[in-house]
Formats: sequence, structure tokens, C-alpha cells
Amino acid sequence: MREDILQRCVLFRNMQGKRLKEALEFFHAQERVFRRGEYLHHPGEPLHTFGLVLSGNIQVSMDDFDGNHMIMASVTPGITFGESLCYLGQEAQVSIISVEESRVLQMDTESLKKENADLELSRRFTAMLAQRSLQLNDRIQILSKPTIREKVITLLSQYTYRSDDTVIRLPFTREAMATYLGVNQSALSRELGNMQKEGILRYKNNVFEIL
Repeated sequence: MREDILQRCVLFRNMQGKRLKEALEFFHAQERVFRRGEYLHHPGEPLHTFGLVLSGNIQVSMDDFDGNHMIMASVTPGITFGESLCYLGQEAQVSIISVEESRVLQMDTESLKKENADLELSRRFTAMLAQRSLQLNDRIQILSKPTIREKVITLLSQYTYRSDDTVIRLPFTREAMATYLGVNQSALSRELGNMQKEGILRYKNNVFEIL
């Protein structure tokens, strides 16, 4: 298991040796490999575990009442998913699928609910939930923009801020990017082409450079 990936997650940041082993045991961590297209969770089932992506790409999505498909998150190495749903133990109306072959550290929250729960790990889990709330705010910012161009600029700005680099590799196919932005795929492709002609950005497949 790559400790450098674990260090990206607030649950295990700056933990080593015995303490890291204790933390992994606390969350009953088990590493699993999922094939491309394999489901980790189907809608309507309780989510018994949450995950930390070690490699690959995991996509969390759901369908609204009109049957429209919405991508809630595209989860890359070092990022977790399903924490709140796992802790609540309720039926989760989301699909979780492995977009490519992925290694995932699956964990549960049972130890958090005990009276003698590890205080430090409980605080770290709370911090992780707060971090997830901020990420949801990023999504709201995107969806609130009225035009495709503004949505694209907001998305790329968020990734630029995280990586501090003008070259960005998005974890989306073009179809998935359109779904994440809540726009038509053909309209998105046209707007990206226009933005490239105007010298705003340069792109090839899912790699973008802000000019």
C-alpha cells in the first residue's frame, strides 16, 4: 500500500508506523481492486463502507426524478467518497462505479460510534466531512453559472487552484464532463472549440492549458 497516497487524506496525514497501522485497523481498512465498469454500489442499497482511492478513478452519480443522469463526483487517488452515507447507514440513491481499473481502500465507521472511540481519529473524520462540504460548494458554484463558458472557466479555475499549475488533466471524458457541468455534450464541444480559437485555452482530450 502506497503511504504517499494515504498521506494526501486527512484521516492519515502525518501518520507513520504503529500509529498508521492502528488507524487502518480502527477503520477496518481493506484494499480491493475493481475492474473497469465494475459497480461498487447500486442505488437503493445501504452503503456499508466508504472508500479512499489509491489508484484509478471512481465515479459517484445519481439519477434525478426525471431520469437525468448527474455525476456527483469523479474521485481520484488520495480522495475519499461515501463517508456521510456510510456513517448514517441509510439507503443511498447513488451509483458508484470504477471508471478504470482502480485500487480502493474500503473502510467502515463502526468504531466511530463506540463510546471509547479514538478521539483523534473522530476529529479527523469530522474534518474530512467538512472538507467534503467545501467540495460540494465548488460544484454548486459551477451549476449556478448561467453559460457553458462560465461553467468551464469555473471548473478549470478550481482545478488550477488545487494544483497551482496552468496545465490541468481533468478526470472526465468529454461526455462525463458535460454531465458534470449539466450541459449538452455537443454544445460543450462547440464552446470549447470557440474558447480555443479565441486563445482562452488549449486542450487535447482531457488535458487543458489555460492561456
